[in-house]
Parts: sequence; C-alpha cells; structure tokens
Amino acid sequence: MQRMGMVIGIAAEHIAEYKRLHAAAWPQILARITLSRVSNYSIFLREPENLLFGYWEYHGDDFAADMAAIAADPETQRWWQLCGPCQVPLESRGADEHWAAMELVFHMD
Repeated sequence: MQRMGMVIGIAAEHIAEYKRLHAAAWPQILARITLSRVSNYSIFLREPENLLFGYWEYHGDDFAADMAAIAADPETQRWWQLCGPCQVPLESRGADEHWAAMELVFHMD
C-alpha cells in the first residue's frame, strides 16, 4: 500500500461550488476510484491560502494503469469538467501533473 499526498490551489470564488460538488460526490465517480484500488481518499481545504490537500491510499500494483482507467472514464471526465475550473494548479507541479505530488516524510500508525 502506498500513502499519497497531493496539493493544488483553488480559486477563492469557486470554494463554495467545490464544497457543494464534493458534499454530493457522484456514486459513479466513487466506484471508479475504488475500482482503481484507491481508498481512504480525503481532500482538505486551507484558507486563506486557498490550497487543497488530497490524501489517498493506493492498494494496487500498476498505478499508471489504474490512473489511466480513471482518466478514460466518461463520468470522471464530466466530473473533471465541473471541478477543473475551480482548481489552480501549482506552477511547481510536474509536467504530467494536475495536482502536485508530495513526498511522504513521516507516518505514524
């Protein structure tokens, strides 16, 4: 199992909409995430910096394939069309990243 953290900005004027969307996340999106071996997924908001911090646990053995399956899903693509305009990717993110990956430096069970 891999613990994974990621960060992205959020436009202040879209925070309420982002919260509304995630308060009623579509069951199809949640099912697709689960099928791709992701669990314990959480998103936190930090204001006034307007940062979203995401955390999940990946239980698979082919992360690239599982993420490609999520990206290919038509419902996920529709979801991203709603959420994407709310987000402000960090300039320091990797070339292939929307959310910027973070290094795990400490964990305690």
